[in-house]
Amino acid sequence: MSRLRNKTAVITLGLMLFQNTFALAAPIQLSLQESVNLALQNNSTIKIASKDKEQSEWSVSEAKAGRMPTVSLGSNYSFRNGGENSNSLKMSLPLYTGGRTEAKIDQAKLGVVSADLDVKKAQQQLVLDTTADYYSVLETKNMLAVNQETVNNLMAHQTIVQGKYDVGVVAKSDLLRAEVEVANAQQNLIKGQNQHALAVAELLNTMNIDADTEINLAEELQYQADTRTLAEAVALAKQNRPELAKAQTAIESAAKGIEIAESGKRPSVSMSASTSWEDRLLPGNDRDWSVGVSASWNVFDAGTTKAQINQAEISRDKAELQAEQTQDAVELEVRDSYLNMREAEERLKTTDVTVAKANEDLYIARERYIAGVGTNLDVIDAQLAYTQANTNHIQALYDYNVNKAKLDKAIGL
Repeated sequence: MSRLRNKTAVITLGLMLFQNTFALAAPIQLSLQESVNLALQNNSTIKIASKDKEQSEWSVSEAKAGRMPTVSLGSNYSFRNGGENSNSLKMSLPLYTGGRTEAKIDQAKLGVVSADLDVKKAQQQLVLDTTADYYSVLETKNMLAVNQETVNNLMAHQTIVQGKYDVGVVAKSDLLRAEVEVANAQQNLIKGQNQHALAVAELLNTMNIDADTEINLAEELQYQADTRTLAEAVALAKQNRPELAKAQTAIESAAKGIEIAESGKRPSVSMSASTSWEDRLLPGNDRDWSVGVSASWNVFDAGTTKAQINQAEISRDKAELQAEQTQDAVELEVRDSYLNMREAEERLKTTDVTVAKANEDLYIARERYIAGVGTNLDVIDAQLAYTQANTNHIQALYDYNVNKAKLDKAIGL
C-alpha cells in the first residue's frame, strides 16, 4: 500500500508540474516579420493558390499528351459458328494537327504563369492583411493605455473634488459630475479592452494560430519617413504588380486561343498501325498487320470554324480591354494609398504638438482647481481635450503605417 501511495504521489506531483509549466509558459514574442512569415506558412489562401498552380502544371502534361502516340487493346466475342473471339491492338500517332496541339501546350504553359502570379498576388495581399492586423493590435494597445490613463486621472480628480466637498468648499454637483466622468471613462476602458482582444483574435486568425495563444508584439507604432514620390510609386507598380503581368498573360493566352481556332482550317495528319487475331488472348502467327498514314481536311463545316475564330478574337479584345482596366485600377490604388499616407503624415506632425499642449493645459487646470481659482468643468474639459489629442495622435500614427503598407502592396513589393 505504501508503494502504491508513493506512486500516486509521484503521478500527482508530475501532473501539477505539467500544469504549472503550461500556466507559466511565456507568451509568444512576435515581430512584424515573424508574424508575416507565420501567416505565409499557415494561411489557407496561400495553400489553395499553390494547389491551383500545381493543377495548372498538370494541364501542361495533359496538353503535351496530344503529341504522343495512343495505344488501345480491344476484344470482341460473338456467338456466331459456336462462338468466336477476335482481338485487336491499335496505335495512333498525330503527325500534324494544324498547330492546335502546339497552341494548346503554349496556352497551358501560360496558365502555369498565370497561376504563379495568383500565388504572388495572394502572398502580397496576405502580407498586407497581416501587417494591418499587427498594427491594429498596437493601435488598440496604445488606445487602451490612453483609456487607462484617463480613468486614473479622473479618479484622482474625483478624490480631490470629494475632499473639497467634504469640507464644504464645492457644491455636490461638482462631485456628481466627477463621478459621472469616471464612470464614462471606465465604460470606454471596457470597450478598449474588448477592441484590443478582437484585434489580437483577428491577427491570430490571419496567421492561422490557435485563438487561445497568448502573444506579445515586439514592435511599437512609430513614424519612419517614406521618401518615395508618387511618380516613382506608379512606375514601380507597373514593373512589379502581378495583376498587370497576369493581364498581359491573359492577352497572350487569348492569342493562342485564336491559333487553336484557326487550326480548324488546316488539315490534320496521323499515322496508325493495327493488328488483329482470333481465338487467343495474345497474337500468334496468323495475325494481320496494317500500317498507314491518314490525312483529313474539313473543307466545309457550315461556318463553325469561322465562328470559333471570331469568338477567340473577341476574347483577345476583351483581354486587352481588361488589361487597360487593371492598369487604371492599379494606378488608382497606388495614388489612393500614397495620398492617404501623406495626409496621415501631415496629421501626425500636428498631433505631436497638440498632445504636448493638451498635457500642459490639463496640468494648469488641475493646479488652478486645487488652488481654488479654477472650476471643475475646466479640469474635465482639459482632460477630454488631452484624451482626444492622444487619440488623434495614435490614429494618425496607425493610418500612416497602414497606408504605407498599402502602398507597398500597391507597388507590388
